[in-house]
Amino acid sequence: MWRLPLLDHPMPLAAVIFDFDGVVIDSHDAHERSWFALANELGQPFTRETFVATFGQRNESILPLLGWAEPGDVAHIQQLGDRKESLYREILRQEGIVPLPGVVDLLADLKKHGIACAIGTSTPRANVECVLAITGLEGFFRHMATAEDVTHGKPDPEVFLKAAAMLGAEPAACVVIEDAQVGIRAAVAAGMKSVAVTTTHPAEALAPENPQRIEPSLVPVDTAYLRGLW
Repeated sequence: MWRLPLLDHPMPLAAVIFDFDGVVIDSHDAHERSWFALANELGQPFTRETFVATFGQRNESILPLLGWAEPGDVAHIQQLGDRKESLYREILRQEGIVPLPGVVDLLADLKKHGIACAIGTSTPRANVECVLAITGLEGFFRHMATAEDVTHGKPDPEVFLKAAAMLGAEPAACVVIEDAQVGIRAAVAAGMKSVAVTTTHPAEALAPENPQRIEPSLVPVDTAYLRGLW
């Protein structure tokens, strides 16, 4: 197995790449409600159990699985997926959303120390931009790699490698903040350090993926903490 060569001295932290849903915000409830709203519009049955079983998958996988679109009908799948995400954004605009604990303080500390930040997510760009506008976090992220920017989803490292390239940072000098097993695997495959937060999955589910640290939230995390990962 190929491994990054050992360094004679610690590599300095150059950039931090944030997953989005479950790291920057808790979007679980808004996504669930938007799926129920779409089901209501279509006159289709939908249950909370179905939502839990499919949460985190791409719309193009979920919609044929539900039987709401034929697997090969790309245009119809796109239409329904766009409508679902539009309903999601409507909910956010009407009711608002706030960053998860520790996010704002960490971003402010990284900015103070000149550490570049990006978003690396399979979330559609319009959703990310909507949330950043509502929360006022736009100024903290120099770039974002979103669903539209990648061909392969996590655990493929493409999204994190693209985010690092946008920032001009070496992968080995990046830290990824993640809440899911596939995201941690993607960080490992990219040759990046990772910190996992237990907002979505318990520590015992995340530990086998070998993140450098596991935390209940980002409250204890700051620039010095991340530099200490090397």
